[in-house]
Amino acid sequence: MNEVSRFASRGILFNENGQVAMMEMTALNLYKLPGGGLEENEDKEAAFLREIREETGYDAVVVHALGYIDEHKFKNQFMQRSYCFIAKAASQQRGVELSEEEVQLGMQVRWMSCEEAIAKMRFPIENCEDYSTRFMVLRDRTILELASRWLDSSVA
Repeated sequence: MNEVSRFASRGILFNENGQVAMMEMTALNLYKLPGGGLEENEDKEAAFLREIREETGYDAVVVHALGYIDEHKFKNQFMQRSYCFIAKAASQQRGVELSEEEVQLGMQVRWMSCEEAIAKMRFPIENCEDYSTRFMVLRDRTILELASRWLDSSVA
């Protein structure tokens, strides 16, 4: 597929303890990274910071751009390009501002080590039968693994 259907920004948010924020979706028994679609004329970095504020309540600063990942969902004739970042939590300023769908999914932030987050992303992909959800899990696990290598090298 050559034409992007949806642009998004997502990635890793880490705190002062080196933990990453994972968005637990209790209704699906799944985790995902913070992030979502770009609004009209929105900068991709600004979109990621907005999504962090909405989903976690934290203000953050982008410390590294990882690049982008494309999801070619041929079965749905849908391609999503997600711009991927690593951000550091600055401060928690407000409560979360979840969409109705996110509320229905029981979405809430869970802080954990990067290794634990990667492990939580390995199990669902093996057991997931939903076509689109498999893309989400594989995408976020790929981002986590890449970010983990960058975080390890930047601390050393």
